Amino acid sequence: MPPLLETLALIGTIETIVLVIGFIWAIILWIKGISPALYRLGNGLAKRKIAIFAKNDNISSLKSLLCDSGLFRDKNIFEITNSGDVGKAEEASVYLVYWHDWADDINQILDKKPDKCALVVYAPYDKGRIPDEQMKKLDGKRHSAVTNFRGRLLNDIVTAMITTSYGK
Repeated sequence: MPPLLETLALIGTIETIVLVIGFIWAIILWIKGISPALYRLGNGLAKRKIAIFAKNDNISSLKSLLCDSGLFRDKNIFEITNSGDVGKAEEASVYLVYWHDWADDINQILDKKPDKCALVVYAPYDKGRIPDEQMKKLDGKRHSAVTNFRGRLLNDIVTAMITTSYGK
């Protein structure tokens, strides 16, 4: 073989080795980085329970929003419509609270909420702001989010399912 062909063959072999190592490294990074998040999201969507704290038409509206998205199963969503039923939410891993229906009883919800449970508060902007004192209380709880838009609400629930711990 002429020296030029030997050199090109050597360069081709080195390039192939680098490509194979890079491919293997990319697979390792994907397995370590992305697959755990996908696994947690899949478990969250399939198994975790969402407690909706709302009253009257708001409860059916929020439940419909979640079910119509195709992300959440109807059997994993349950409704809390009065303050006497707050204890029923203990098995939930995400609390969704319609602020204007539960503003007077938010302390009762915050007291019952376990540390590993996510809290998403939905406060539509057209019904008024959450008072600053209450915002400080909400901010003091781990895994809490406040949103004013329905589209953002779905995003916050999905993010909460990924980032909070999943009990087997």
